[in-house]
Amino acid sequence: MITFLICLLALALGYVFYGSYVQKVFGPDDRATPAVTMADGVDYVRMPRWKVFMIQFLNIAGTGPIFGAIMGAKFGPVAYLWIVLGCIFAGAVHDYFAGMMSMRCGGADLPMTVRRYLGRGVAGVLTVFSVFLLLMVGTVFVYSPALILDGICGSRLMWVGVIFVYYFIATMLPIDKIIGRIYPLFSFSLLFMAVALFAVLLVRWPSLPELWHGLGAPVQGGGGISLDDVFPALFITIACGAISGFHATQSPLMARCLDSERHGRGIFYGAMITEGMVALVWATVSMWFFYCQPEPGYTQIASAVDGAGSQAPLVVSLVCSDWLGVAGGILALLGVVAAPVTSGDTAFRSARLIVAQSVGLDQHSKIRRIYICVPLFAASLLLLMWQIENPDGFNTIWQYFGWGNQTLSVFTLWAITVYLARRRKPYVITLVPALFMTAVCSSFVMVSPNALGMSSVAGYVAAAVVCAVFAALFFRWKMRLGVDADGSGVSE
Repeated sequence: MITFLICLLALALGYVFYGSYVQKVFGPDDRATPAVTMADGVDYVRMPRWKVFMIQFLNIAGTGPIFGAIMGAKFGPVAYLWIVLGCIFAGAVHDYFAGMMSMRCGGADLPMTVRRYLGRGVAGVLTVFSVFLLLMVGTVFVYSPALILDGICGSRLMWVGVIFVYYFIATMLPIDKIIGRIYPLFSFSLLFMAVALFAVLLVRWPSLPELWHGLGAPVQGGGGISLDDVFPALFITIACGAISGFHATQSPLMARCLDSERHGRGIFYGAMITEGMVALVWATVSMWFFYCQPEPGYTQIASAVDGAGSQAPLVVSLVCSDWLGVAGGILALLGVVAAPVTSGDTAFRSARLIVAQSVGLDQHSKIRRIYICVPLFAASLLLLMWQIENPDGFNTIWQYFGWGNQTLSVFTLWAITVYLARRRKPYVITLVPALFMTAVCSSFVMVSPNALGMSSVAGYVAAAVVCAVFAALFFRWKMRLGVDADGSGVSE
């Protein structure tokens, strides 16, 4: 528990000090934002800052900081380090620049921003990649809530249909009509649940593994966590609680709704730090379940399910109902059902806007929104049918989403690094995270049994070569641009 409290404090201090530094590096000013200059009443809509924060938090969070932290807790206290360091130095920086660069580019989506800084070819690949990733998010978050609601009332197919219809309506309507009205409520429920669980943890004060006891926690039956167990699996498993490429597709949504650049740090950097705090709470709760045996909880999970992925929803349900009573049960339903649903509808909305910008189709008209929504939802329906018919469909899609999600962050971090280098800014603040995430994603492809399946040594060497190539290409470009060694260079 001491490690948990120290990590919470570290996140708060990270927002105050490193967040201020990152904001200074970007240099927000008083220029008019796209929400003012490009207001269209559909996607470019000015909204109060508190509402933008709540929507941004729910957009990037959903069940990510809950399920990811629960599954990542099996790695032990090293999960704390990744959440804290990942949030402060990678995830929050990634989200902040993704939102602020979008604002400076007229509310451009991620592929358009990447096109400007990494070139047309990379942007083309990223457009296809991000749209497919968003379709996977939307599809997964149609079926998983339906599975949960199936046991409460109505049939599974009925809920699939209801959620699908809701997605279509929410994707079509102006952002302030549904998203702007109900998202703050669901955001509050997630935050309230985390605060309530934090209070219970303080009261119960469970005995948990601390960092000074070792980074890896002992597993059931003895033994420990090795480097091969942690890298790169931990950094793929805990994504939304540390850094997530999906966030870069969501930040532009709120970049179109802010009326001042100076609010960006609180919205983009702040929402990610808040998500990290939620992830810390759930990681701590999970460690109580996994490592404080024979306390109630561990034996229930061990006997009821197999595999960490299946444990996550059960942990949420058991903790909320046992610790928080009836109110906890309601919050669990909101957290496990409403959160993925709200992530799904903004995923489809982002996909619509990315496709629209790539083909140059204005979205002010309803009929033009329909032109894009119909094929998007048709593709999602086909993917959903495959997922339902395939017994392992959910796990298969989720595995690809996990890797694709972090790979998307690699594109974004490299684009930000180029952006900073062009403007005589200290690009090292994103170069280091970019290289690290490149190593994570490339090593996962190398060593994963579902990919190339190389040995650990060979896979790590190959990943190091990939990182070296990326670094060499960047510094070669920088030299051609006339950027000198300390990070200075010509501005655009």
